[in-house]
Amino acid sequence: MKIRINKSLNFSKKMRSLRDIKYLIIHYTGMQSARVSMKRLKNPKSKVSCHYLINRNGNIYKMIDDNKIAWHAGKSKWKNIKNLNKYSIGIEIQNKGHYINYQSFPNKQISSLIVLIKLLLKKYKIKKSNVLGHSDIAPLRKKDPGEKFPWNFLSLKGAAIWYPKLKLKKEEIKSKTKRRMFFKNIHKIGYRFFNLSQKSNRDRKVIMAFQRRFLPKEVNGKITYKTLKISQLLA
Repeated sequence: MKIRINKSLNFSKKMRSLRDIKYLIIHYTGMQSARVSMKRLKNPKSKVSCHYLINRNGNIYKMIDDNKIAWHAGKSKWKNIKNLNKYSIGIEIQNKGHYINYQSFPNKQISSLIVLIKLLLKKYKIKKSNVLGHSDIAPLRKKDPGEKFPWNFLSLKGAAIWYPKLKLKKEEIKSKTKRRMFFKNIHKIGYRFFNLSQKSNRDRKVIMAFQRRFLPKEVNGKITYKTLKISQLLA
């Protein structure tokens, strides 16, 4: 696998131990082109960066060394960790994103990503369940990599997790019970930014983040029966 070098200086001065690397976070760039994206990721004024960027032709660019803390996750939470930059490697995938013209991800791009993920999983002994999307760790702010990203395909290639085959047996569940069950399940998985016992206007965005990841054809922010069953299987 060929990795091109295109260095950014947007990283924290304090280096980390390689043993701190526990997560891989997948983003899309949300910009017009890879060239424009890399320019921004290198601009000190932008205060954003990533470790790797993959363009639509599948070329991989290394922008920051793995032992340096890149600025890709922002305000984020997963399980008991706040602000995941210190504990993660950020991988940007070139895609115009929801606010410009959200595109499907080309096969070449996804193939390169899978090779890179598997390399990093092995190198740093990272669990497959710790390959996450930006919207998983920052559901109130982010949508990337979004509902077109092929998480299921990644799981088939050993680069992410998915849920076992669904056996749906429709049953009536009260709305209040459904909410409590769903959020208890996703709290166990790792999602945060919601109150377990109390409804709030954050709920819809968190539900949509979960659906973008595991139920991409049903991103409606509602705890449907299928959404609840998937959360149970994963928890």
